[in-house]
Amino acid sequence: MRLNSLATRAGVGAICLLLASVTPSRAEPVFDSLGGTWSGTGTMKPSDGPREKVRCKVAYNITKPGRSVSLDLRCASDAYKMVLSANIDQNGTVLSGNWFESEYRQGGKVYGTNKDGLIEARIEGNTVAALVTIQTKGVHQSFLMEAPGSWMSEVAIELNKEAR
Repeated sequence: MRLNSLATRAGVGAICLLLASVTPSRAEPVFDSLGGTWSGTGTMKPSDGPREKVRCKVAYNITKPGRSVSLDLRCASDAYKMVLSANIDQNGTVLSGNWFESEYRQGGKVYGTNKDGLIEARIEGNTVAALVTIQTKGVHQSFLMEAPGSWMSEVAIELNKEAR
C-alpha cells in the first residue's frame, strides 16, 4: 500500500534524524552543546529504488540541562516531507525516549547507549525497526541508519550547527 510505504519511509528517516540530535560532542553535559538550530543534507536508499537526496533542519531545546532534549525536525526530498517531534533522556550511558512524525502519523521508542560520544541505538515503531550509529565532532554530526528488510534500507545524513 502506498500509505504504509510512505509512513514507513518517513518514520525511518525521521528516527535517524532524531537520533542524530542526541549525540554529545565532549565529555561535558550531554545535550547542552546541541541547543539551537542544525541543518544539513544526505541520502535515503529505499530497498526497491535509487538513492534520493534529503534536506533537513532541526531545532533543539534543552529541557533538563545535560540530560534531556526535545526537538522539532523538518525534512524534505523531491518525493515527500516529514515533520517530527521527539523527547530523549539520558541516564548514565543509557538513552531512552519517544518520537512522533505528524505527516504520516507514525511514532515509537528509542533505546540505546552513549559511550564516549558514540551512540549505538535501536529505533522501534509499528512499522519501523533499525540500528543507528551516530558521531558528533564539534559543530558537525554524521550518522548511518541501517534497516535491512524495511522499505527504507539505509539513511546517511550530515548536519552542521548554525551560527547564532
